Amino acid sequence: MTTLCPCGSTLALADCCGRFHAGALPDSAEMLMRSRYSAYVRGLIDYLVATTLPAQQAALDRAAMAEWSAQSQWLGLQVEEHRPLGGTPPRAQVTFTARWRDAGGEQAHRERSDFVCLDGRWYFIDPTVRLTQGRNDPCPCGSGAKFKKCCAPLL
Repeated sequence: MTTLCPCGSTLALADCCGRFHAGALPDSAEMLMRSRYSAYVRGLIDYLVATTLPAQQAALDRAAMAEWSAQSQWLGLQVEEHRPLGGTPPRAQVTFTARWRDAGGEQAHRERSDFVCLDGRWYFIDPTVRLTQGRNDPCPCGSGAKFKKCCAPLL
């Protein structure tokens, strides 16, 4: 029996997000966002950390991520828009709604997430993790631009 991918595609998990969880690189911010949703469904916290902007990874609350992943019944994902923004490094936004059920009942979260592609690899920019860069310091995404002109407006 083939397991469908939790991201909402009609593909088998192994042919969709499962290949990214196994090490293949998503070729778009949308595919990364879908694979991150599937990682929450599957409890793949290491994948979630690894696909967050490297400068933010150490500040992530892995225990809280694992708890939310395990204590939620994941009900579905709807991707509303994938908007490539271009630039150097390339950026994109993905608007989506994720649904789940937890002890508080059925929940839905709509978000427009920001992503950046560094050296051919897409990363999620977590708006809940503040960076300690000064506005005139080099951006931690590695673009070479000042933080204030690069990722600061996204955080």
